[in-house]
Amino acid sequence: MKERKHRSMFLLMIIPFLLAACTGQTAAVNENRLQLMATTSVVADIVRQVGGERVSVEVLLPLGTDPHSFTPTPNDITRLAQAELLFINGAGLEEFLNAMIENSGANLRIVDLSATLQLRRTQGEDAEEGHGDDPHTWMDPNNVIVWSQVIADALTQSDPANKDVYQANAKVLQADLEELDSWVRQQVGQIPLDQRQLVTDHLVFGYFADRYGFQQVGAIIPGFSTLSEPSAQELAQLEDAIQQLHVPALFVGWTGNRNLAERIAEDTGIQIIPLYTHSLSPAGGEADTYQDFIRYNVNAIVAGIK
Repeated sequence: MKERKHRSMFLLMIIPFLLAACTGQTAAVNENRLQLMATTSVVADIVRQVGGERVSVEVLLPLGTDPHSFTPTPNDITRLAQAELLFINGAGLEEFLNAMIENSGANLRIVDLSATLQLRRTQGEDAEEGHGDDPHTWMDPNNVIVWSQVIADALTQSDPANKDVYQANAKVLQADLEELDSWVRQQVGQIPLDQRQLVTDHLVFGYFADRYGFQQVGAIIPGFSTLSEPSAQELAQLEDAIQQLHVPALFVGWTGNRNLAERIAEDTGIQIIPLYTHSLSPAGGEADTYQDFIRYNVNAIVAGIK
């Protein structure tokens, strides 16, 4: 009985020391990680998949936020100043960023993931207003394969000791994305070519459409940004196109404005199908990784058109 009591007292005495040691080891691991920031949840997910346990990644934009209309808070500016590297989508998506960096006084390296990609361009008013490049590069997994190598190289530059880890993680991700691309082709193959027509809330699926043989036959906002307002004439033309082409579905991002979509659906009888466009879902949701984001959208598009 006494022996058991002494043993219990001994355990009670050493537990705090064990806990302190574990806490110290965890803190040391966290301190050794690269402190990174990514503008969107899509960018952050790819950075995490390449960086693995060697990085800590904060996301600038909250889940469900439209980057076209994002306005940073003073806390966002403070968080930005604490990062070592900032990973951005680029291609003009983060128009808020220059002023934000200037206000933060941050001396950080910016990694533009779309800098080496061949961007889609538009003509007319969007181009004249500086919105000539389509920023939605993540909609094609093959572009994200390029991203993954850019990320691995940037992490290697900041942390050469773990070069092998970053490069190996990138190779694994690239193989996974190649399989994802093949899967998308198989799923899309269920839709006849002449029926691969997309009507969306804005022109967000251009890279996806080019890759998988779709046509963007119309959009509520006929531009790359959600900040524009369609004219009455543009809405009338869209409704005419929907009816003439017998388009079965209007695909609207969860971050988009549903009011105009519901009006068009009421006028034309088209069904509204929500998709993930600029943001992943919350953790544990149906699109909480980039791969699941693509799978969810493809399944929804195929089901809506087929």
